[in-house]
Amino acid sequence: MIVVMQDRTIIITGANSGIGKATAMGLAEMGAHVVMVARSRKKGQRAQDNIRRQTGNDRVDLLIADLSTRDAIRELASEIHSRYHRIDVLVNNAAILTGKRRTTPEGFETQFFVNHLAYFMLTGLLFERLRESAPSRVVNLASTSHSRGTINFDDIQYERDYKGWQAYANTKLMNVVFTYELALRIAGTGVTANCVHPGVIHTNLLRNFNALLNVLFHALQAFFKKPEDGAETPIFLASSPDVEKVTGKYFRYCAPVGTSQESNDPAVARRLWEMSEDLTECPFPLQAAD
Repeated sequence: MIVVMQDRTIIITGANSGIGKATAMGLAEMGAHVVMVARSRKKGQRAQDNIRRQTGNDRVDLLIADLSTRDAIRELASEIHSRYHRIDVLVNNAAILTGKRRTTPEGFETQFFVNHLAYFMLTGLLFERLRESAPSRVVNLASTSHSRGTINFDDIQYERDYKGWQAYANTKLMNVVFTYELALRIAGTGVTANCVHPGVIHTNLLRNFNALLNVLFHALQAFFKKPEDGAETPIFLASSPDVEKVTGKYFRYCAPVGTSQESNDPAVARRLWEMSEDLTECPFPLQAAD
């Protein structure tokens, strides 16, 4: 089936490389108006030029935002509201993996903020525009590593015992929990919310982790899938009419699959939601489902 996306506006974070760029490329090929969000102007412009050249689609925009502070996310949301009268799809893709504990300028642990709170905050700030544009979609990039994650509300920013891979798995669990709770809260609005495991992909995710591990990972890259393969399911969720009304699911290889027991705990979901609202100072415009 050929899906035509000319009338669709799609926001993609972390769109200058890896799965984000491949997702932007695939949707631009369908004719969508793609809005790339990148931290680096130089890398973002290089990716933008490449996508425009390869797809012949000039409706590929670039917004610059470092999604590691609340102010930056507010500024990004404000710019999106001022420039785009509709949002058909929001793809929360940007993520980071760090070997040592790092903090954002506001004092948040970096993985926790970029991988979870930024998803929560940007979705909340753009939700009214998504609702106005319905039927519309939210697609959150998660990972199968969520099954090894846990949410310790007493040390949610890993101040006592930081392990990079575990912190990453925990935030990917938060992506799944957030998606499920979001789907419940926005039921009936015409906006769907799903999350995805893209597969084991060769990307730049390890660049901030461990130099030796990064070298090893690159040496073994032939055994991993390419970003284009990892983008297949995000593109499917963003474009396919088959999932227009599907919501609150976790997808792998373009099909919904089950997730961990903790990811399906409603008490965990509500507590994470409330904590996220408090930490971002960004109350979501919807109340908890009954």
